[in-house]
Amino acid sequence: MNHLKNIVIVAVVFVFTKIYADLISSNSIEIYAINLMQQVLFIAFIIQWIAFLPAFYFKTEKFYDLTGSITYLSISVYCLIVTDSIVDLKYSNLIVAGAIIIWAIRLGSFLFMRIHKDGKDKRFDLIKTSYSRFLMTWTLQGMWVFICSSAALVAITSPAGVIVNNLFILGLILFIFGFAFEVIADRQKLAFRSNIDNKDLFITQGLWARSRHPNYFGEITLWTGITVMSISSFEGMSYLALFSPIFTYLLLNFISGIRILEARGTEKWGHLDEYNNYRKNTPKLVPSLFKNNIKG
Repeated sequence: MNHLKNIVIVAVVFVFTKIYADLISSNSIEIYAINLMQQVLFIAFIIQWIAFLPAFYFKTEKFYDLTGSITYLSISVYCLIVTDSIVDLKYSNLIVAGAIIIWAIRLGSFLFMRIHKDGKDKRFDLIKTSYSRFLMTWTLQGMWVFICSSAALVAITSPAGVIVNNLFILGLILFIFGFAFEVIADRQKLAFRSNIDNKDLFITQGLWARSRHPNYFGEITLWTGITVMSISSFEGMSYLALFSPIFTYLLLNFISGIRILEARGTEKWGHLDEYNNYRKNTPKLVPSLFKNNIKG
C-alpha cells in the first residue's frame, strides 16, 4: 500500500508540474514544433529518473544534491543554446541564466563536498531503502528545479528574451545580495563545524547570530532577485511564474529545510537553556538588525 501511495504521489507531482508548465509557457518559443518550456520540463524530470536508477541500486544519496545542480545547469544551458539558434543571443538572457549557473555550481559543489565528508545525509536513511519513496524524492527534485527556475525560463524562452530595465537592475542587486548572504552563511557554518572544539555545539556566530537559517534567507532572496529580473518579460498566464520564489520559501520553510533542522535542533539541544534562548531571541529566517550574543 505504501508503494502504491508513493507512486501516486510521483504521478501527481509530475502532472501538477506539467499543468503549471502549460499555464506559464503560452509565450514560449517553439523548436521542432514543440514548446521550449515543455522540452525543459521533460529534461528536468528525465535527468532525475535516470539518476535515480544507480542511486537506488547502490542505496546512496551522495549525488542527489549534485544531480539537482546539474539539472539547473543543463536546462539553463539548453535554453541559451536553443534560443541562440532561433534569435540572436541576448546578453540579458546570458546574465539571468549565468546567475542560475553560478549559484548551481557553487551550491552543488558545496553540498557534494559536505556529504562526501559526512558520509551520508541522515534525511535519506529510511527513504533510500524503499524504491517508491526514493523515486518520489527524486521526482520532487525535478519539480523543485523546474518551478524554482520557472520565472527565468519564462523570460529566456520568450521571443523578446529578458528585458533590461530598472526592474532588471533591482533584481540583479537582489540576486547578488542573496547569493553573497548564502555563501557567507555556508562558509561560517563550515568553519564552525571544522573546529573540533565546537563538536556537538550549535552555531550562533556571524550571520547565525542574526538568523537561525541565514543560508535559506539568502537562497529565497536570490530566487526573488531572479524573478524580479525576469518579470518584465511576463505576459498573460506567465505571471503565474511569480510562484517561483514563493515555492522556494514554502519548500525551504515547511518541507525540506528549516522544518527538519528545527526538529533536529530541538531534539539535540532542546534541554539546554542557551539553545532555547537562542531560538527565542533569534529570528527563524529574516535576519535581525541587532546581533544576538548567545553562545552555543
